[in-house]
Amino acid sequence: MENNSHPKLEIRDLRVEYDSKGQRTVALENVQLKVEDGEFVSVVGPSGCGKSTLLKVVSGLLKPAGGHAFLDDQEIQGVPSQVGMVFQNDALLPWKSVIDNVRLPLEIKGFAKDKQLEEANRLLKMVGLDGFGSYHPKELSGGMRKRVALARTFAYDPEIYLMDEPFGPLDAQTRVKIGEEFLQLWENVGKSVLFITHDIEEAIALSDRVIVMTSRPGRIKAEFKVNLQRPRPFYEIRFDPEFKELQKEIWAQMSDGE
Repeated sequence: MENNSHPKLEIRDLRVEYDSKGQRTVALENVQLKVEDGEFVSVVGPSGCGKSTLLKVVSGLLKPAGGHAFLDDQEIQGVPSQVGMVFQNDALLPWKSVIDNVRLPLEIKGFAKDKQLEEANRLLKMVGLDGFGSYHPKELSGGMRKRVALARTFAYDPEIYLMDEPFGPLDAQTRVKIGEEFLQLWENVGKSVLFITHDIEEAIALSDRVIVMTSRPGRIKAEFKVNLQRPRPFYEIRFDPEFKELQKEIWAQMSDGE
C-alpha cells in the first residue's frame, strides 16, 4: 500500500435526500468514510440503509444534499474516470461477443486493435474463460457472465472498484467460487475497493475493514479491522476462530437496531 498523504477516497459529512411525491426522505446522514490506496473496504447494513446510494455518490451519479466526496484529494464532480463499477446485474452488452465486451474499455481508451485483443484474451484466461471469446452472454451461465463482467472491469483498470452486491444473484456454490477467484485476482492487482454486501461472511473474507451502517437514514455505526493474514482462502477462512469472533461482533452490531 502506497503511503500517500491523502486517502484514495474520502467522504466528509455526507447527506443525501430524496424527494418523492412531495415527501423528503433522508437516505444518508453525517457519513464520514476513508478508503486508503489499495485497501478493500466492505459496507454492510440493513436493506434500505443507503449502501447503494453511497456508491452512487462516489461514482458521480448522484449529487449529495450536503457534504463532500473526494477521489485522490479532488472533489467528485460528475462521473470520475478513475472508478470502475460492478453491479448485481452483470451489465454485459448482449449483442457483443464475450471478447468484444471485455475489450470495450480498451477500445474507448484508444488501444490499437491487436493490443485490445491481446489484453482481452489475457484477462479472459485470468478469469478462467479461455476459449469463450466468441460466445455471447446469453450462451453463458450466470457465474460465467459474472467472470466476463469482472474481466471487463479489470480491462478498464480503474483506481478504485465500486462493487454493489456483485455476487448477489449467484447460487451459493457459484458465489463461493467466484468470490475465491475475485479475491485472488484482487490480491494480484491491489487496487482500492468499496464493496457493498448484505453478507457478513463475504465482507470479512474479502476485506481489510468492514463498515456497519444503521437503518435509514444511514450513518456509520461501527467499523471493524480484519486482521486475517493475506493471501487468504475465501471459503476456508470462515473456520478460523478469529473470523468467527469477528462475525459475532458484526452481527451483534447489525441486530442491535440503532
